[in-house]
Order: sequence, then C-alpha cells, then structure tokens
Amino acid sequence: MEALGINLGLLIVQIIAFIIVFLTLNAWVYKPMLDMMETRKKKIAQGLEDARVAAEARADAEKQAAKILADAQAEAGKTVREATERATVASKDVKAAAEAEAAQARESAVAEAELERNRILGDLRGQVAALAIAAANKLVGEALDEKKQRALLDEFFSGVKSGKIVVLDDVNFKGNSAEVTSALSLTEDEKAVVKKDLSSKVGATEVVFHVNPSILGGLVIKVGDKVMDGSVAGKLEGLRQSLK
Repeated sequence: MEALGINLGLLIVQIIAFIIVFLTLNAWVYKPMLDMMETRKKKIAQGLEDARVAAEARADAEKQAAKILADAQAEAGKTVREATERATVASKDVKAAAEAEAAQARESAVAEAELERNRILGDLRGQVAALAIAAANKLVGEALDEKKQRALLDEFFSGVKSGKIVVLDDVNFKGNSAEVTSALSLTEDEKAVVKKDLSSKVGATEVVFHVNPSILGGLVIKVGDKVMDGSVAGKLEGLRQSLK
C-alpha cells in the first residue's frame, strides 16, 4: 500500500469519516429532504385534487344555475301566457256581456217603443171612430145608430166581421205559425177572434201581431211563404191595377 503511495491508516480514517458524514447527511439532511419533498408532493397532489373537485363543483353549480334560470324563464313565460289567456278570455267575456247588455237594452227600447206606438195607435183608433161618426151624423143631418157605425169602423180596422176573418174564407193551406198585420192595434177580443179563426182554419198555434198604419185597414196575414192581403191598401191597389 505504501508502495502505491497510499497511507492505510489515513485511508481507513477517511473511510470512517465518509461513512460518518454519509450517515449524518442521510439522517439529518437527505431523509428529511426526502420527507419534505414527499410531503410537498402530497400537498401539490392534494391541491390539484382540490382544484379538480372545485372545478367540478363550479361546473355543476353553473349547470344548476343555468337549469334554475331556464326553469325560471319557462315558468315566467308560462305565467305570462296564462295571464294573457286569462286577460283575453276576460276581455271576451266583458265584451260579450257588454254586447248582450246593449242588445237587451236595444230590444227593451224597441219593445217599449212598440208598446207606446201601439198604445198611441189604439187611442187614435177611438178618435178616428169618433170623428167618422160625427162626420156621418153631420152629413146626414141626424143622429145615426152609433153602435152600428162603431161596429162598421171596427170591422174596417180589424178585418174581423161576424166573429171571423174575412180574408180566410177561401184559403186551403196550413201552417203552425202566422203573422198578422193590422192598420191599428187590435183589441184583446179581436186578437182572440183572429187566433181562434187561424187555429181552426189554418192550424196556426202561434200568432204574432204587428201594426202598420200604411195598410189603412183590414188585415195582412202571412203563413209560411203564403200572404193573404185583406188590407184596404191592397184592395185599392187591386182596383188601381184593374182600372189600368
């Protein structure tokens, strides 16, 4: 060993010193450093795992938020549609009720006007009869049979003679309903005679009465599409046509 220039004692001391240093470094430096690096590695891994979990949680939260927003928008849209539909229905109901009320008011006004018109024409019938009787008495110069004259005037206006409708003498058709037009309002007794005669001769169970002063006197009776004109205006028109 000495021939090689190596001091054996020194070599052994250096080897022992190296081993001591190695063991010291391993015990006090290398191993703690490895432990620290392992701990750091675990912390980094845990941090990455926490970041991954946080990212997933955030993504889930965003999905939930988007779903909640979409549901809220859908519910809001549904609520708006339902409110609009209810408003539309309510508007239609209000409009229909207003139109029905207006129609009813118009019908009531027309009915009242018709009743008032018939009442005035009924009063006029009595006045016309009185004037006609007075004029006849003045022309003759003496008092005539007022009862007979009034009966003749009633027959003129009502078209009813001897308890029957003259215009129905020659008819041979039937109908369930009839419309009767007179120049002036008929009395309840005259209406009863008209209904009875129409029922027995035509079979009409429903009779509607109208007033039209333009026919002058007599009756115009309509059953279905058939018209029986027994009015004074109709007779005058027939006479005018025959004279042409």
